Amino acid sequence: MAFTFFFRDRQTIELAVEHILPACTGKKLVHIWDAGCAMGPEPYTLAIMLAEKMGHFSFKNLRIEATDVDTNENFGTIISDGEYPEEMLKRIPEDLFAKYFQPSKKDGFHTIDYSIRRRVNYQWHDLLSCKAISDDFMLVVCKNVLLHLSAKQRIEVLHMFHESLEPGGYLLMENTQKLPVEVEGLFQQKVQYSQLFQKIG
Repeated sequence: MAFTFFFRDRQTIELAVEHILPACTGKKLVHIWDAGCAMGPEPYTLAIMLAEKMGHFSFKNLRIEATDVDTNENFGTIISDGEYPEEMLKRIPEDLFAKYFQPSKKDGFHTIDYSIRRRVNYQWHDLLSCKAISDDFMLVVCKNVLLHLSAKQRIEVLHMFHESLEPGGYLLMENTQKLPVEVEGLFQQKVQYSQLFQKIG
């Protein structure tokens, strides 16, 4: 699903940021996986929120892996350049927009500050391979993707996410997507009415 915009589901992402922040202090690598990142507004929104909360030195240890299948084969370039049209930026709070975006040479576009861009790395990845890209993630974000999968595929992908998380790591899903009963023993829901879960085991 390629259509998205910055600061979509802001409260949900802020909730995840709130929960991982205590574990970020003194950590050499704060590793996050945004699975199904589309053109990048979600991982960049996450990076901006963390930049505001982590502090300058801790933020340098952040690495967000943004992945998608990218059938158009252009997500990597878009995310690397960090250049987006105004219609995708309208929900960004004014103070954060002024702080992290500059007008680009392309009319009607703005570019994200390099301090944010360097924290996000794009790579092609098919969730249905069920092969995690790493096993040390503090947070996995997968929103607006699982609802497109079959029940069996969702269970397989959630097992992969569990394996990819470090002990005590968090999984954030879209609020419309409930955790299947087959994997309930792998995660603990952290906040009622929100799909934020912590790894068990």
